[in-house]
Amino acid sequence: MDLGIAGRTALVCAASKGLGRGCAEALAAEGVNVVIVARTAETLEATAAAIRAASGVDVKAVACDITTPEGRAAALAACPQPDILVNNAGGPPPGDFRQFTHDDWIRALEANMLTPIELMRATIDGMISRGFGRIVNITSSAVKAPIDVLGLSNGARSGLTGFVAGLARKVAPQGVTINNLLPGMFDTDRIVGTIEAQAKAQDITIEESRRRRMASIPAGRFGTSDEFGRACAFLCSAHAGYITGQNWLIDGGAYPGTF
Repeated sequence: MDLGIAGRTALVCAASKGLGRGCAEALAAEGVNVVIVARTAETLEATAAAIRAASGVDVKAVACDITTPEGRAAALAACPQPDILVNNAGGPPPGDFRQFTHDDWIRALEANMLTPIELMRATIDGMISRGFGRIVNITSSAVKAPIDVLGLSNGARSGLTGFVAGLARKVAPQGVTINNLLPGMFDTDRIVGTIEAQAKAQDITIEESRRRRMASIPAGRFGTSDEFGRACAFLCSAHAGYITGQNWLIDGGAYPGTF
């Protein structure tokens, strides 16, 4: 299927590896020129080179911390008028909420709620003026089914979800859609920290914790960045204009509810 977005421009955050990279690769494969952002310059440049070689599109790499005003300014200087915005940032650390400080909460809110809102604020009027825009926020399955050791993530990402629910309906008439992708257990670096925290909380080995997590997924495996990226690319496509304000759960069937 031709997604109808060749020649568009996308700003993809936290895209040097993992789910962000999967999204950047999938968009580039559809002919979208991408600006990718991450903190580690060496890893980011290697990813940019790989995407260029595979797709032939224009790829810019901006090494910065997108959760800071300076980082956002650098990203937007390189991509001031994106047609597509993929918000993504590393999740806050797991732990017992009793040990979380006020500063821990502020950092979580800055990274996983306020930064996406700031980037939307900076880019959405341009999308409206052009009559086309696609915003995808990578959140977490914890928004749908909270995970006990991820209290910081549960709170911050749920706040973003509530904000998006209102904004998405407001900009839909102008051809701009905003949706959230909720990843479950994917085979990325992030999974390691979650598994280790759950192993400690349950007093079991890391290997046993990993086995139990996989066994709890009806698909019988962890997801891949490639399949996640393809879902993102579809939401960004010309065919997804009637999908907005939604929370797409991508978890291999782990969430047991009907709604």
